[in-house]
Amino acid sequence: MLSASIIAIVFGLVFVAELPDKTAVAGLVLGTRFPWLWVFAGMAAAFLTHVVIAVAAGSLLTLLPRRPVEFVVAALFLLGAVLVWREGQDTEEEEEEQVAEAPDAAGFWRVAALGYGVIFVAEWGDLTQILTANLAAKYHDPISVAIGATLGLWAVGLLAILGGKSLLAVLPLKWITRVAAIVMVALAGYSLITAING
Repeated sequence: MLSASIIAIVFGLVFVAELPDKTAVAGLVLGTRFPWLWVFAGMAAAFLTHVVIAVAAGSLLTLLPRRPVEFVVAALFLLGAVLVWREGQDTEEEEEEQVAEAPDAAGFWRVAALGYGVIFVAEWGDLTQILTANLAAKYHDPISVAIGATLGLWAVGLLAILGGKSLLAVLPLKWITRVAAIVMVALAGYSLITAING
């Protein structure tokens, strides 16, 4: 059964974690070169692919005994906090260099494939993929987690394509990463307490 509260929590966490990510910069760069809807179609499909993989991995963790899973989840949340803190240290210029060059003559399918490929490769082992797997293991509600994570990733992708520079002018990258890291440390603490109290 779907849980609106889980969808909202996952959406918020994934949204904040993805904002400082290099994929947001990739969306911004591709969105300035091609029609936004074409770029978003490819990015959205890639994000959905990664959410399905992450939720499946997180759901497998639920088959293990609860106490060890809580310890693993706590450790992964702490790892995620470190990664998101470090993510904000990268400069925008370095991230833009990682984006593949797009072909000059492109139609919908080529642009969508480019958007899919860039995001699909960039998201492997990414913070939000790890976070989504953790949340799937924690909440035992893969559908709600998948919906929240997908919507969070799509929202960041769309914001990046339509005006990422404006968003970063309002919300400094440093503060976005700090808030995300603090939330993840709090989640790690909660998972650790749950594991100890068993």
